[in-house]
Amino acid sequence: MSTGNSRLQVFSCNSNPALSKAICDHIGIPLGDAHVGKFSDGEIHVKLNESVRGSDVYVIQSTCDPVNQHLMELLVMVDALRRASAGTINVVIPYYGYARQDRKTRARDPITAKLVANLIETAGADRVITMDLHATQIQGFFDIPVDNLMGVPILGDYFKSKGLTDVVVVSPDHGGVIRARRLAERLEAPIAIIDKRRPEPNVAEVMNIVGDVKGKTAIIIDDIIDTAGTITLAVNALMEHGAKEVYTCCTHPVFSGPAIDRIRDSNLKEMVVTDTIPLSENKQLDKVKVLSVAALLGEAILRVHNEQSVSKLFD
Repeated sequence: MSTGNSRLQVFSCNSNPALSKAICDHIGIPLGDAHVGKFSDGEIHVKLNESVRGSDVYVIQSTCDPVNQHLMELLVMVDALRRASAGTINVVIPYYGYARQDRKTRARDPITAKLVANLIETAGADRVITMDLHATQIQGFFDIPVDNLMGVPILGDYFKSKGLTDVVVVSPDHGGVIRARRLAERLEAPIAIIDKRRPEPNVAEVMNIVGDVKGKTAIIIDDIIDTAGTITLAVNALMEHGAKEVYTCCTHPVFSGPAIDRIRDSNLKEMVVTDTIPLSENKQLDKVKVLSVAALLGEAILRVHNEQSVSKLFD
């Protein structure tokens, strides 16, 4: 495993170069010199332009859309580093794609989150650093150390700075209650829960609200916002139950399909997200505020490299 004496190098694949650069700026080192491209038939091509022999290497790559290309880039990069005799290979995956396929929900379903874990380990990774895994048990899919960082402190600090009053933190479903409670504790606010039924994938049906939201400023928190169907229904339900205004926040803005139109047309006051997934120009709206996770990831990398506690970041 890593030693604080060995050289620290950070490389980036193509999913989020701006975040990789910001992480390196925080650490105070240049981004490693590597080329990640494609051959004319679409195969991934990786070329390391500097020695990594004996180094503690960190590869930054979110496995966001196009998921399979970004996953393959990461695997090929890890293989290249292993064959170039890197001392340790640590993959930093701000957004872990396929995390929602973490169990069998019906007969003959694959557990793709576990398959991805196997691929990353087989390629040669020694450690994973990620953020807000959709299901925390994914840490157990790996036989190598996994540091799962939390986005709540970053989101909480932002909402604190806004000086909102009469706040209630809302979980959009039963599964997100622990996350909502963490944010509520930071904001010293009560929580409410939206009780919903989902008849089929990407289709949400809001039922009722457990908790008092009347006259309050509601903040809905989720880990991932994908098509924004659940969130916009939740916003409407909260307004119908007398909420004064509604904010939403999440760590991973997947924003696929009709998400942007739904957010634009909703009664949302503001949507606060992080840069674990980069937002293309057509996804940048006035009501979407992006906070950076670069300092948090940079700090985690330094702590791992120097053999210090990562959990202390959240104490």
